[in-house]
Amino acid sequence: MKKGICLLLLSFLFLNCNGQQASNTISTAELKRLLAQGEVQLLDVRTPKEIQKGAIKTALFANYFDVDFEAVATVQLNKSKPVYLYCKSGNRSGKACKILKDKGFEVINVLGGYRQWDSEKNQ
Repeated sequence: MKKGICLLLLSFLFLNCNGQQASNTISTAELKRLLAQGEVQLLDVRTPKEIQKGAIKTALFANYFDVDFEAVATVQLNKSKPVYLYCKSGNRSGKACKILKDKGFEVINVLGGYRQWDSEKNQ
């Protein structure tokens, strides 16, 4: 009985984690190269308090936790171009990717988020 419950729990966790990784991903180093080449549609989904601590220069903003996140995000974005999303660590932006993907956007999650970007700033 205990083995069955453990297997069920592990199956659920695997499926849940797998669902969050359904979008494409990019490293912060790859994003830096793209930004240097030209215009990139970049969306920061952090809170205003987090953004006060720093942000990527060309990013648009839509707070993932706001009730109108979807509307605020989609009105700023062009569906004909890929959208790169980031948050503090990559988790929230992964969830935001799913929302925007369901709305017909091509989405790419920035792995490690702003924390990773900031740690590489002086490298």
